[in-house]
Amino acid sequence: MSDVARLRLLDGFALDCGSKPVHVTKTLQRLLAFVALRRQATRPLVAGTLWPESDEPKAFGRLRTALWRLHQFDVAVLAVDGEMLRLHESVSVDVDDLLCSVQDSDAEAHDVLRSGGLQELLPGWYDDWVLLDRERLRQLYLHTLEKLALRDLRAGDFAGALEAVLVALRAEPLRESPHRLLLEIHLAEGNYSEAIYTYHAYRILLRRELGVNPSPGMRRLLDAAVEPVSGTGGSPRYWLAGGVGS
Repeated sequence: MSDVARLRLLDGFALDCGSKPVHVTKTLQRLLAFVALRRQATRPLVAGTLWPESDEPKAFGRLRTALWRLHQFDVAVLAVDGEMLRLHESVSVDVDDLLCSVQDSDAEAHDVLRSGGLQELLPGWYDDWVLLDRERLRQLYLHTLEKLALRDLRAGDFAGALEAVLVALRAEPLRESPHRLLLEIHLAEGNYSEAIYTYHAYRILLRRELGVNPSPGMRRLLDAAVEPVSGTGGSPRYWLAGGVGS
């Protein structure tokens, strides 16, 4: 058996042995993906999750068949230690690489930013366990972008902060935290008109899509720097806190 394999779960399932793709049936795909996303899993958990419609003996029988078929591969992908299943130590997984890139260092976090978007975990799969992991990765990705933006903002790198925030907004336009960061960036640069526009554009978006307003905290952030004055038109006018403006 070859000792090098690459399992890809982002943007679709694929198993490569070196540069050669390995054909994997849907049943075996689900088994490998489930174990890979949990690093290890017991036989009862795997059998009960992947074959919930089967009674226990039949589910365990299907698992045994799947393990036998994996053992016929030219590449070792799954290690069995009694009741415990885990990926073979020679198998690398793209999800693990993503988790390392957003957790280990700021330099690697920049790679996530430059990618311009998060590849979806196993698109077209709707198992409950896939949906939970998909959301976990999405939230981690968004929090990483926001953390990077906040770091750049505090360092005075407004262009870097803006880039990270705009990537986050592309991924989730209704999420308030990147809009709030965008507001803070504009205020830090002294771009009060853009700060006002950012707040009201987001307010209009929320009202149209969800029928709600931004949080009071976001409004207070704006009002701490600019305060509204009465006007005659449909758009509010503001004066700058600490000085007169419009």
